[in-house]
Amino acid sequence: MRIKLVCAAVLALAAIAVAQTPTSPDLHLRGDRFKPLTYAQLTAEQKAMADHVLAGDRWTLNGPYNVFLRSPEMGDLAQKFGDYTRFHSSVPKKLNEFAIIITARAWNSQYEWFAHRKYAADAGLSPEVIEAVATGKRPTAMKTDEEIVYNFCTEMLNTKQVSDSTFEAASAKLGEQGVVDLVAVMGYYSLVSMTLNLDRYPLPDGAKPELKPLN
Repeated sequence: MRIKLVCAAVLALAAIAVAQTPTSPDLHLRGDRFKPLTYAQLTAEQKAMADHVLAGDRWTLNGPYNVFLRSPEMGDLAQKFGDYTRFHSSVPKKLNEFAIIITARAWNSQYEWFAHRKYAADAGLSPEVIEAVATGKRPTAMKTDEEIVYNFCTEMLNTKQVSDSTFEAASAKLGEQGVVDLVAVMGYYSLVSMTLNLDRYPLPDGAKPELKPLN
């Protein structure tokens, strides 16, 4: 009986110790104009947003989230929107990543380009197409589906409109939902690119800017 009581006491003390052990995650936030926050510094609303991001498909707060935390209600809505546009869009992954790097190039967003040109390559976009986008040139070796997305995205970003023929080609390939999702991913990554540019978000240690100004 005495042994059982001792064991119970030890277990109780261990449970108390575990309960008192800090479990705050290391957010690994970075920034320039916006000071990187720690989990302990966050308000309840900010913690909710950070927890939602870390529990989602991204598993990381790299990118615009240190800035989004300054407006956590907006930031939480934005990260949910971004989760859909990146991971659950009806647009096939290769074409979705193509739209993202086209948007990053349009905004000259160095970190966005650095991150997503790798994802685009992993999704099947050729190095030649990626390099052409980086230099601001029309790729010469696009597949039919890639050309449809390139025409749609560049027309929308450059002229703020799309022609009937461009719209019809995108609708035929992606469907009406796909066209809307394509606009959505450009819209979300325009928000991300503007946010990163505003913050002068740093590249990882050792990385150098890959995009040169086009104008």
